[in-house]
Parts: sequence; C-alpha cells; structure tokens
Amino acid sequence: MLQVLLTVPSLSRLTSGTTGGDVGAHSFALYCQQQPTKPLLFCITALQVVTLFPSLLLCVDKTNIHYLSISDTYKSSTLPGSFPPPSFPQLNRHTVKMPKVKYILLDCDNTLVLSERLAFEACADLTNELLEKHGLKERYSVDSLLEDFVGQNFRGMLMGLQKKHNFQMTPDEVEDYVNRELGEVVKKLSAKATPCPGVPEQLEKLKKAGYPMSVVSTSAKPRVVASLEKVGIDHYFPNKHVYSAATSLNPPSSKPDPKIYLYACEQLGVKPEETITVEDSKSGATAAMRAGIPCIAYVGVYGIEDGKEKMEQMAKLLTETCNAAAVMYDWNEFPEILKKIEAS
Repeated sequence: MLQVLLTVPSLSRLTSGTTGGDVGAHSFALYCQQQPTKPLLFCITALQVVTLFPSLLLCVDKTNIHYLSISDTYKSSTLPGSFPPPSFPQLNRHTVKMPKVKYILLDCDNTLVLSERLAFEACADLTNELLEKHGLKERYSVDSLLEDFVGQNFRGMLMGLQKKHNFQMTPDEVEDYVNRELGEVVKKLSAKATPCPGVPEQLEKLKKAGYPMSVVSTSAKPRVVASLEKVGIDHYFPNKHVYSAATSLNPPSSKPDPKIYLYACEQLGVKPEETITVEDSKSGATAAMRAGIPCIAYVGVYGIEDGKEKMEQMAKLLTETCNAAAVMYDWNEFPEILKKIEAS
C-alpha cells in the first residue's frame, strides 16, 4: 500500500465536492512513499483533477492516470515540520499508463488490406486503353504499373502518365477515367480483398489498449471503405475518420503530397508529431515525412508478393530516403515497435 500525505489545502477541503480544474491552482503536494527508506515526493503543478470524491481521487498527468483510493482520512490542514509525519492517510494508488501516441494513422492499400495488386489489375486495361487513344505505343502490365505508380491514386497516376509520355488529357477526360477506374476497382476489391496477415488481431489489441485509429489513404474513399468492409475491419474506423486524398480534399491530391495527413490531423485535433503512421510505399512514407509524422515502414507485403530481395530493398529505401522510424516485417512486431517509439 502506498502512503500519501495531502497538504495545503487539507484532504478534508479537497473532498468537499470539488470536480475538475488544474491542481496547480489548488497548490498542494503529495508525499508518497512505498518504503520508508525510499521516499518519493510529488510536487503536483501540472496535474488535472478529473474527479474528486471522499473515497476516490482520480487525477491525470501527461503520461499517467492515478487512482487514489482513500482508506483513512488525514484531517489536519497544517503542513508537518518534517517528512514522513507520524501518521498520514493510507491510500491504494493504481497508475494506468496513458498512451503517448494520441492517434494511430494507418494507410490502407497493402498496409491493412492486400489490395494494391487487385486495384492495379482493374486499372491496367484502362491505362492501356488511354495510351492507345492518344496514339502511344507503350503498354503496361500490372507489374510495370506497380513499379512506376505504387502508392498513388489513379488521378495521380494519370498526371504521371501524361508527364512521362508527353500527352495531355482534358479535365473532363480525367474525370471520366477516374470514375470508370473507381467503379472497376471497387467491384474487384469487394469480391477479392483480404487482410494483410496479422492486421485484424493487432487492431483489436490497439482498440483494447485505448488507442484511437484512423485511415489516411491516397485512394478514393469508396475504394478504401470497400476494402475495409470486405476484410471485416471497418468497425475499427468510423466513416468520418477515413480520410482520402482523392475524396476528402478539395482540390483532390495524392501522396507524396502531405496535405491529406495534415488535413486528417487537423480534423482529429492532434499535432502531426503526436501521431504515428504505417506506410508501405515510398510515396506514402514521403507524405508522412513531409507532414512531420513518425512512420513505421511495413515491408512484409513485399515479401508476400515480390520476394525477400524486394522486401529488403524497400526496407533500405524507406529508411534511408523517407526517414522511417522503424521497419516492420510482420504485423506481430507492431506492439514492440510502438513501445520503442513511445519511449524515444
């Protein structure tokens, strides 16, 4: 049992029905000792009283929630001349560690859901149709599209295609292809999407640990929602907390532009540095870096789809080029990585 002395004002004054407020304004200190030979003095100046009852004091500071269960009442309002005093209240003190990360922001495609290859399968035919329409001989396979445009939405891909192959699309033409691609991709994902290994289990652990979560994707929101629903993890992400560079922003954008991350942080009421994210692509990790958000590089998906050599190449690229805070090969590694980031 932890022994606690409440001083100035006395415990009797503190338990007179006060609720809320900055403890610094109340000007009191806690003298705590777990062992007589190892006293610990808490000078509480930045502690917030959440609730105060005759038998329970509940406070929070920046990293902890403190439950002080009062089993005896110390009635003196004067400060003893020395510590420890001859007698003081006996309290059971329980501390619950508060998460240092205020929000976990998660990419969707090939981070939560194995969806990138399925999506590129759906848009490869449209891409080649477009190139033929503009009199170009180049053609793309799914793999070559992934190599050039992974991590970008289809609108961003169209911009890249025009720049790379030196042709121009009208605004109406862009919108037509964007809408057609979205319809094809949503159908494909609704039928075949599967979760990245370990994701459902880790999301459940994060929910139980009290971490709020949000999806921040470059892809169109209907596509993201279709993926989340198909693999059964949509209940972890309220619809209003699913952010899309293609849908949520006006005008639309695409990673590596950091706007979608900055927008999500603004909507969620957190600073970028108070969050973390998980990204699998260079464009996504670059967006996080430019937004000032610590990024965990998930490269396990490359081991699943492309092999160990590609996986290690991406680990090196995302660390050296995008300043990833950590590399994650398997989602089961996430709790330990999160713990290390919070401790740093």
